[in-house]
Amino acid sequence: MVRAMDDADPPLQDDTHPAVFGAAAITRGVRRALAQRGFTSLTEVRLASGRRADVLAMDDAGTVLIVEVKSSVADFRSDQKWPEYREWCDAFYFAVDEAFPTELIPEDCGLLVADPFGAAVLREAPVERLAAARRKALALRVALMACGRLHRLEDPAFAPDQVSG
Repeated sequence: MVRAMDDADPPLQDDTHPAVFGAAAITRGVRRALAQRGFTSLTEVRLASGRRADVLAMDDAGTVLIVEVKSSVADFRSDQKWPEYREWCDAFYFAVDEAFPTELIPEDCGLLVADPFGAAVLREAPVERLAAARRKALALRVALMACGRLHRLEDPAFAPDQVSG
């Protein structure tokens, strides 16, 4: 079920996750929905172009999706960088909540409507496959980023410049 979040609603939460609102709620629902479709994802992924994708997801076939999360019309209208993400993925989506006027989203982009518990695909994104060299470089970049994040979570006291011995 996709549910709108507004100021009148209490925070949506479940037994294992704290209350989340806005972009965080949309992002959590998107990541859950992508996982159900066989994709693993990272948030705030810095691309080689210097841009940062809200959500980048890959499946075991190497398909790369980028999802741009928009929590308000003002956020959408102020963002002029999203077309640049297309050259870094096979398919590009916007993700919004149920209250967002979906007619604002360009027809040539995928569209997800999300709440903190999942997301529904309103429109599939057109697929334009990445070149093999770019896919390989992106996969390596994402793997290194994910390993670094996991290491920092598992050993927050370690500084990379520490010398052992």
